[in-house]
Amino acid sequence: MAATTEAQIERVRELVAAIPPGKVATYGDIASAAGLSSARTVGWIMRTDSADLPWHRVLGASGRPAAHLAHRQISKLALEGVPIRDGRVDLAAARHEF
Repeated sequence: MAATTEAQIERVRELVAAIPPGKVATYGDIASAAGLSSARTVGWIMRTDSADLPWHRVLGASGRPAAHLAHRQISKLALEGVPIRDGRVDLAAARHEF
C-alpha cells in the first residue's frame, strides 16, 4: 500500500470541513470524492488529524457511529437537526453530496 501523501490528507480535511451542519458523509463518500481507494485511509486520517474538523459529521456506511463515540456523536448531530432513528443516521435524508 502506498503511503498517504500530505496532499491526500489535506484533500480529506477540505472535504470534511465542507460538510455543512445538518448533513453527513460516510468514510466511503469522502474516499471517493478525494480519489482514494479505501475508506480506511479516510478513517486513519480522521483518527490522526481531525480534532479541528466537524468529525461528528462523518460516519460508517451503516449510518451508525463507532460505539466509543456514539453518545457524543449522535448528540452533536441531533443538535444540528440530522434525522436519527434508533441510533442510526438516516443517510438518505442527511447525506451531503460532494
